[in-house]
Amino acid sequence: MTIDTEQAVAEARALGFQMAGVVNLERSDHMAHFRRWIAAGLHGEMAYLARPDAVRRRADLDLTLPGFRSALVVAHSYADDEPATSPGDPSRAIVARYARGRDYHHVVSDRLEVLAARLEALAGRPLRRRACVDTGPILERELAARAGLGWFGKNTMLIHPRRGSYFFLGVLLTDLRLEASTPFREDHCGTCRRCLDACPTGALLGRDDSGAPVMDATRCISYLTIELKGPIPRELRPAIGNRVFGCDICQEVCPWNERFSTPTSESAYSPRTELDNPGLIDLATRLLDMSGKGFQREFRDSPVSRARRNGLLRNVCVALGNWGAEEAGPVLQRAARDRSELVREHARWALDRVAEARAAAIGQ
Repeated sequence: MTIDTEQAVAEARALGFQMAGVVNLERSDHMAHFRRWIAAGLHGEMAYLARPDAVRRRADLDLTLPGFRSALVVAHSYADDEPATSPGDPSRAIVARYARGRDYHHVVSDRLEVLAARLEALAGRPLRRRACVDTGPILERELAARAGLGWFGKNTMLIHPRRGSYFFLGVLLTDLRLEASTPFREDHCGTCRRCLDACPTGALLGRDDSGAPVMDATRCISYLTIELKGPIPRELRPAIGNRVFGCDICQEVCPWNERFSTPTSESAYSPRTELDNPGLIDLATRLLDMSGKGFQREFRDSPVSRARRNGLLRNVCVALGNWGAEEAGPVLQRAARDRSELVREHARWALDRVAEARAAAIGQ
């Protein structure tokens, strides 16, 4: 029995994926840009991106799945009804909206496995297959553009002209021979530079000579609060504000999200109460009461687990320092005695910020 692309896409949509498309066996045409980006050191401490074997596999999907013929690329929306995740109250923590509910790796991977089983039933045979959700050396956004799901925005996100960019991408590599979908080739960013101008750390660098968007990950708030394991550069801490895990600014200001983003019906992405703009003092106190293992147990099904206890507490200390309120003093004093030097150093920095704010208020 044979399966066509229309059937495969219909099965994906039936499982709740808002978009789906197919890519055939082709070598990446994005690798020259990717290699230049790595050579410039713009990936920071994310050494796994630069491993020679991983770079080779990104260039050739057959190295990830021998016998690869077609990839079904899917998009799963996590949009909510908030126009912004940057509330005016600096005493409350901002967690990027994608990380407030269940871990999307689990949600999308589980659904891709169900999709694979359905395709096997339709094909009448076992498939050679592999599901990838940010877990393999794959250029997901390039595949998604080639599958017709959108274009690369100047903020490096994949943007769809009728859905915006608030969606996760999943890739199901298979040995099925499916007809490729029509690629998305238009760039609808035009002269707009809202995302570039809004980035508080200057991480977005525009497009290179090939037209590819460029990001200096070492300045990106998402990188600084999630991927960076050591101290956050002191000169960048004030720009982080009260963002303790990730950042949505470059998506929030995007006109395509303002116009077309609609809330998802996926209950798995509904915010957990403790991650829905919690008070900074309460969040710091809770983290200080946790061990590293306790943190992993508490957040084992949350993207926040990636930062680990010390990393998230580091971020919260920075946010408390940026708030600068005297009531943050007691919890910061406690953090300055934490067993982690990473936490202690950022707590001391935050206490200095509180003292500076107090001195400034007295001097007025």
